[in-house]
Amino acid sequence: MKIQKPINSEIQAIKPLMPREKLVQKGSTTLTDAELLAVFLRTGLAGKTVIQLAEELLNHFGGIKQIISASFEDFCAIKGLGLAKYTQFQAASELVKRAINQGFNGQTCFNEPTVVNEFLLANFEQTGHERFAGLFLNSKNHLIKFDYLFNGGINSAQVYPRTIAQFCLKYNAAAVIFAHNHPSGDVNPSQSDIKITQRLKQTLDLIDVKVLDHFIVGASKTFSMASHQMI
Repeated sequence: MKIQKPINSEIQAIKPLMPREKLVQKGSTTLTDAELLAVFLRTGLAGKTVIQLAEELLNHFGGIKQIISASFEDFCAIKGLGLAKYTQFQAASELVKRAINQGFNGQTCFNEPTVVNEFLLANFEQTGHERFAGLFLNSKNHLIKFDYLFNGGINSAQVYPRTIAQFCLKYNAAAVIFAHNHPSGDVNPSQSDIKITQRLKQTLDLIDVKVLDHFIVGASKTFSMASHQMI
């Protein structure tokens, strides 16, 4: 009779699942940020595992969205990264954006902050300087056009009410939602943000265009001024 040797559970090491194996067996939501990045990176470097490389990327850039938003030069400045991995990340980002945007159609109403929040997080391009944009809507609050209107310095964008009025007339908009980013990541509106919003509202009232909201956009969250009774 064949005798089976006992397994010493204290000695036998259990090999941890690699990110791809973990994704297949347990689902993508169980992966950490570093493990998700490791799936795209595929391999590490000499003396550095792919997870360690992923963690280094997260620490260097500050998060997944900042990695994807990094310029080609900044991305490739990290040892082990290059054109192939940069294009992979950019393609993945664009796929996600298009998948999200398929949920927005000509009948989507942009009168709910949650809808605008989702749209902006998917579409507002993060840069090292402020950008001021507008979502131009028709009388049913359906999106006519999302457009960047002004570029500014690191602390502010020069916003001209007359120019915005011209854009509203150009798109025949009945309402508009403004959005601009804070490169610092702090989405709390400044006093100048509040003042320019009131000034824009007063100007656009003259041409019967409603200002529904003004969003401050960060890397992973937004702030709705209308939701905080600031409009």
